[in-house]
Amino acid sequence: MTELSRQTKETNIKCIIDINGTGKSKINTGVGFFDHMLEAFSKHSGIDLELSCKGDLHIDAHHTVEDCGIVLGKALKKEIFPIKAVERYGNATVVMDEAACTCALDLSNRPFLVYENKLLGKVGEFDVELAEEFFHALVMNAGITTHLICDRGRNKHHILEATFKSFAVALRRALVKNERLGIPSTKGIL
Repeated sequence: MTELSRQTKETNIKCIIDINGTGKSKINTGVGFFDHMLEAFSKHSGIDLELSCKGDLHIDAHHTVEDCGIVLGKALKKEIFPIKAVERYGNATVVMDEAACTCALDLSNRPFLVYENKLLGKVGEFDVELAEEFFHALVMNAGITTHLICDRGRNKHHILEATFKSFAVALRRALVKNERLGIPSTKGIL
């Protein structure tokens, strides 16, 4: 289990995660749709997650969403690395009605994000471009190479939920124990 806090002039965040959990969550960021996405992430990754954020929502949700990605990414990095005895690679396509989104990731300790999703607009009060900001902050701070692709879809809620869930399932699969692999790299370290 890892506990992290981060306080700036824009946000005050507290995070507790356990990558060996059961998918329990307690989320309160002040951004309803984002809370819903983080709850889905926790459930489908099997990661226990407590996350609270008091942010400058009187401006908008940008700082809250991005900073939560930073903190969650740093917490994941502490939980995952140094990596050993796990699959390392994970992928998943998640469908939600007409939407299908795919995530492929590598617990490489070399952060990179490919995000192919042309959504514009809002889901409730959530600006959909903030999803990319969240994933960018998360993977850069966690050290995860991640490709998130929207394969198809029309409903913005469905597309974003399938995106968060595909990341969660791919991460769960990458974290599956595999003692035979030892350190899953020919370099001997990740």
